[in-house]
Amino acid sequence: MGPQVTARQLDVTDQGSVDAAVAWVSERFGRCDALVNNAGVDYDVDTTALEADLPRARLAMETNLFGAWRVCVAFLPLLRASTRARIVNVSSEEASLTTMGPGAPGYRMTKAGLNALTRILSAEIATPSLLINAVSPGWTATDMGGAQGRPISEGAASIVWGVTLPDGGPTGGYFQDGEPLAW
Repeated sequence: MGPQVTARQLDVTDQGSVDAAVAWVSERFGRCDALVNNAGVDYDVDTTALEADLPRARLAMETNLFGAWRVCVAFLPLLRASTRARIVNVSSEEASLTTMGPGAPGYRMTKAGLNALTRILSAEIATPSLLINAVSPGWTATDMGGAQGRPISEGAASIVWGVTLPDGGPTGGYFQDGEPLAW
């Protein structure tokens, strides 16, 4: 029998929703072995940095960056209660500063911020048994990604890779398909 997975919906922009999810996990399991921050909104390819609607970008920041940050902080005690914990922040190739170009400024900046958060948290709290990485699933056929992307199972494989890393594995990295991405 493989790993057992339990999913719980929550609104990362609502502290009460996050607190309720933490209480639910605490009551049922007493620990959290894997936290996957997969929240992502507003792939704003219809605008540029010079034309961006800043309130719209702020909303993306609240979900894509601050939401993941809020969830990591809230779940940290339960992650520390695990003997083998993983945080996987679902990022994007679009967040690479090395290859970043024009367009989608809100989305790209929020995912680049998520990568920075990954590095900071890893430096502050990672241990051989608590690994924290950013993972890009690649262009995946989802509601936000559109039908042209690769199958969801292929994108999910990168996330599963991050969750199933062995103790002492990489931490503070940015990966796709198990391979490092350029920051």
